[in-house]
Parts: sequence; C-alpha cells; structure tokens
Amino acid sequence: MLEFGDSKVNPLPTNINLHAIEHKFSPYTDNGGTTVAVSGEDYAVVAADTRQSEGYSINTRYSPKAFKLSNYAVLGTGGFHADAVTLVKRIGQRLEWFQHQHEKPMSTPSIAQMLSIMLYHKRFFPFYVYNILGGLDENGKGCVYSYDPVGSFEREGWRAGGSGGSIVQPFLDNQFADHVNDARVNLPVESVVKIVKDAFTGAAERDIYTGDYLEIFIVTRDGVQLEKMDLKKD
Repeated sequence: MLEFGDSKVNPLPTNINLHAIEHKFSPYTDNGGTTVAVSGEDYAVVAADTRQSEGYSINTRYSPKAFKLSNYAVLGTGGFHADAVTLVKRIGQRLEWFQHQHEKPMSTPSIAQMLSIMLYHKRFFPFYVYNILGGLDENGKGCVYSYDPVGSFEREGWRAGGSGGSIVQPFLDNQFADHVNDARVNLPVESVVKIVKDAFTGAAERDIYTGDYLEIFIVTRDGVQLEKMDLKKD
C-alpha cells in the first residue's frame, strides 16, 4: 500500500492487461454462390447455384439465388442471403404496385433502372448483394444488367458474379467474345445453356462456395422456362 500524506492508495494489481481490447460486430456476412447471365438475339439465360455457405460450413444445399420477377425478367443475386431475400421482396412489391397502377407489367429496362434507384437509396447502409438482371427489352432483344452494391449498373452481353465469378467470367469471355473482330459471337440458346452448364461444373470444382444444384432460367418471348442440374456436393 502506498501512502501520500494522509491518503492511502492501493497499487494496481500486476496481472491486469492494460492494452485496449477491440470489440467488433458486422451486420453482414457473405453466403457465397455464383450467378451468371447471358443475353442473345431474342433470349436471355440467367443461372445460379443453390449452395448457401458461411465460412467452411454449408447452411443449406438448396437456397435459390435466381428469382423470376416477371415473364420477361429474372434476377440473379449473390452475397448476403438475408439482404437478397429482402431486396427481392421489395422489388416484388414495387412490380405489383406498378401493375395495379398502369395495368401492364414493368419492362426489363425499367426494372433495371428501378433496381439501381433502390440500391442507391440504401447507399449509406447498402444491401450486401451483387445483382445481375437478365431478360428481354421492349423490342424482344436479350439484355443483361450488372450492378455494384450501391446501384451503379451497365448493360452487357454477359456477366458472371459471386464467389465463382472470377473463375467463370474469363470462360464466358472466351466463348462469347470475338476479340479478333471486336464483336460478339451469337449462338443459339441451346448452345448457351450447354456453355453455362460447363461453366458451373468447372466453378464447382474450384470454388467451395459453389455447388449442389444449378437452376437455369431461359427467358424468351414465350415466357420463362426453368431447368435444373446437379452439381458437385462436396
């Protein structure tokens, strides 16, 4: 015990850690998965796997990442699953309101612009999702729109995103881009579906967050057709 004049002070225990302790909390997590969209002359193909992971754990083997928004638009979304579900629900509400007010469905380019505004509106606490929208425009042409989490977007011919996006994107570039003539290769929808299946088969071999099942949405003038395929499950 130390004495200072008439005061007595107990010394600090020697076993106390005086270093600052940092506490962290993140409202986000990345649940993995891969999404792909390819547009053609009169079609669009949107595909996504169904594995939902966190770290080295698989939460579920069937958690869809591609959602039909209308008869001519499909959204592929990866990243934080809870944010993806919330975003899709809000988009569905907006589309329903538009249908009641205008007595017609919203076009795919209009959905693309609306989604950009919705994401930008949440820019200070953004949806942790990476979106790819595919479908047909007003002229019946295939279109693909890719986004960042805060709403910046552009129209493209094809795009891959998610945990396996860096693996799939170069493969798609090789299949669909004519680099010699600076043009794109137009293929029938059956060939595109085969390429997409090959892309996901390869991604499932290299990316542990991609696998289990593949859902392929084919958008044409006749509506949306869904195909399913098994992927690697380990």
